[in-house]
Amino acid sequence: MNITTASFTEFSEALVRRLQQPLPGETAHQTMATGSRVRFKVQPNERTRQSAVLILFYPYKGEIILPLILRPKYEGVHGGQMAFPGGRMERTDKSLIHTALREAQEEIGIKASDVKVLGSLTKLFIPPSNFWVLPVVGTLNYRPDFYPDPIEVDMIFEVGLQEMMDRGILGTEQREARGVIFDAPYYLLQENKVWGATAMMIAELLAVVAGSE
Repeated sequence: MNITTASFTEFSEALVRRLQQPLPGETAHQTMATGSRVRFKVQPNERTRQSAVLILFYPYKGEIILPLILRPKYEGVHGGQMAFPGGRMERTDKSLIHTALREAQEEIGIKASDVKVLGSLTKLFIPPSNFWVLPVVGTLNYRPDFYPDPIEVDMIFEVGLQEMMDRGILGTEQREARGVIFDAPYYLLQENKVWGATAMMIAELLAVVAGSE
């Protein structure tokens, strides 16, 4: 795929139209859901918090790219995992879209005001952290300079959309939670296994992109 300015614009416009249509939602999510999620079926409650992530497309070297981050290893439930930049909604955020843009700017140093928001994917509940997460989809017409926050981000990976769409990167491994062994589907991206909620978001994203072609 050789992406020019014109073709990236066409891709973005097609994606906007597709995001305005009914989304694949849970149907797509289930293809990458872990066995623990299916088994425990934890539901949102009065303590569930709102959050958002940014799925950001931009053209670079003839490809459509989107950044993923590797979280530093820490005691929290998401330590050491691959993810989209994002985080919890703050009281000063006007909307979850604002949350996604603010968090992405804080975590990876993009200029939020330059991002064109195309729409969003289906909100996803994440039981381990008790968050509702809205995946916001946006574009930049240039490759940004990254300034990762060392507290929040261990590394940034620029992943090509074509790489992400390759069925050969799909795999499954066994993991453990609450003393239970379960199967965890994953995408192998640049030697990193992307699983859990992020993998479920990617599954819906790829279904949406495929429907916009």
